[in-house]
Parts: sequence; C-alpha cells; structure tokens
Amino acid sequence: MARITVEDCLSKIESQYDLVLIARERTAQLNSGEKSLVNEDNDKNTVIALREIGGGKISIKTIEDAAINKLRKVQSKPTELEDLEMDQEDDFDKIYKGEISKSGAAILPSKRVRKIPEKILAEPTLENEDEKNLNEDEKNLNEDEKNLNEDEKNLNEDEKNLNEDEKNQEESNELSPSAPENKTE
Repeated sequence: MARITVEDCLSKIESQYDLVLIARERTAQLNSGEKSLVNEDNDKNTVIALREIGGGKISIKTIEDAAINKLRKVQSKPTELEDLEMDQEDDFDKIYKGEISKSGAAILPSKRVRKIPEKILAEPTLENEDEKNLNEDEKNLNEDEKNLNEDEKNLNEDEKNLNEDEKNQEESNELSPSAPENKTE
C-alpha cells in the first residue's frame, strides 16, 4: 500500500472514533521504540500505524489491552528495568544495618554519630500529667463539696441557736419585771 486512507482502516474497525484512539496508541508505541510491522518507507509513525491497521498486521485487542494496561496503577507486565533492578539487588541493608537519613540516603558507618534518644522514659508524657491534674482537681472538688456541706450544716445549727437565743431573750423579758425608773427631783 503506497497510500493509506481512512476508508481502508474502517474496513477493519467499525467506528472512526475507535480508529483514532487505536491509531494514536499504536503511534505512541512506535514513538517509544517498538518495531513497525510494515516497511517504513520514510513515513511518519502516524502513517505507519494507519498502514498497520489497514493491512491487518496488528491485533486490535492487543492495542486496546496495552492502552488499558498503561493507565493502570499496577501494570500486569513488569518492564525490563524492573527485571534488571531485581537481578542486581544486593545485601546493602544488611551491611549497613538499615540506618537511613531523613532524606532516604543510607548513612555509612564512618558517618554515624551517637544519637541521643528522642524520648526519655523518665519524663511523664503530657497525657499522664493531664490525667494526674484532672484526678487532683476531682479530689479537690470533692473536698470542696464536703466542706460546703459542713458549712451549710454549721450555718443551720447557728440559725437554730440564734432562734433559740431570741426566744430565750423574749421569755426572759416577759418574766422579769420592768426595771424601776429613776426619778430625780
């Protein structure tokens, strides 16, 4: 095929919209370095992708699956780089005993410094102090309530004593004769 037309491709794919999406995905694959299945003839990757679709050289299902797989967070096939990383894994963590800086870089044994522990167990935590203060406040509140009740009882007793004293005073005034009047002439 010297020249490709959309009509040639639509004989393989029913929808022109699907054709655009599949051609774009195949073009992206060709741009990333995949080998073309037809002669390139100094054509651009878009034309090559359309020629492959029109010639029936590629499986539409394969292109759709590749497009879907590319959008997934966890891809079904590991890439070549991931395979290389797995093969070259060493015992780095075992050698340096897992000491890693805040930035994620390993701390070499020559650069290690004695670290002061961040948490000192002898100091009570803020929560424990708050709980202790709360318990003390509750005890003080209970004592205050007891003192208030005692004060109320004492007040009631004082009122009773005052009432009794007033009654006694009135009775004594009624029983005792009035004081003689001093007449000065």
